Amino acid sequence: MKKPEFTWTYSKISTFDQCPKKYYHLNVSKDFKENFDTPQIKYGNEFHAAAEHYIGDEWPLEPRFEFARKALDKLNAMEGEKFCEYRMALNEDLEPVEYFAKDVWWRGVIDLAIVNGHKAKIIDYKTGSFNAAYVDKGQLELMAIALIKHMPQITHIQAGLLYVVANAFVKDTYTIENVPYLWAKWLAKYGSLKKAYKLGVWNPKSSGLCKAHCVVLECHHNGRSN
Repeated sequence: MKKPEFTWTYSKISTFDQCPKKYYHLNVSKDFKENFDTPQIKYGNEFHAAAEHYIGDEWPLEPRFEFARKALDKLNAMEGEKFCEYRMALNEDLEPVEYFAKDVWWRGVIDLAIVNGHKAKIIDYKTGSFNAAYVDKGQLELMAIALIKHMPQITHIQAGLLYVVANAFVKDTYTIENVPYLWAKWLAKYGSLKKAYKLGVWNPKSSGLCKAHCVVLECHHNGRSN
């Protein structure tokens, strides 16, 4: 059983794409940490838990989330077996393994998967604001191709980002024919990250998020570093 040098997720790859230096400080040296104790993140986590219990356990929906009942009921009425907060993990050979297996290479969680024979639907809940210009469907495609690895009978997936507060839904479709191309894409992204580990090169990349939002205060692009 070969233990990978590091385990990656969609969010880690996204951070690396955004800024290799930020990735380094958060995941390698670990001398800076993201703040996950914000009201926005807390609200998102609470909604995810409420949706999981409403669909998966048939618990009553909290009054503060009543605005999402119609959307959740529509999902609940769809034919197929429901999997809430479905955890997936793969080893380097793209074979399914336990979520905390010693040889785990990649991890991901689907908010809601609805499996009906060879077809499936996957939903990712979003509680933030909706702006079409900043929608990233990368998480959907990675979850889709990983789900096919875990449930190889699936050949067709309809996926969507459900912005519950903004009442917006961003759709995409993935088929078994897409899988080799999509894995090649994500393996290339992983390869870039692996190369950074090997060379020890983590160059900063500036963006509009640096000055007000990045937690890596030592970077010269950070407006709060002085």
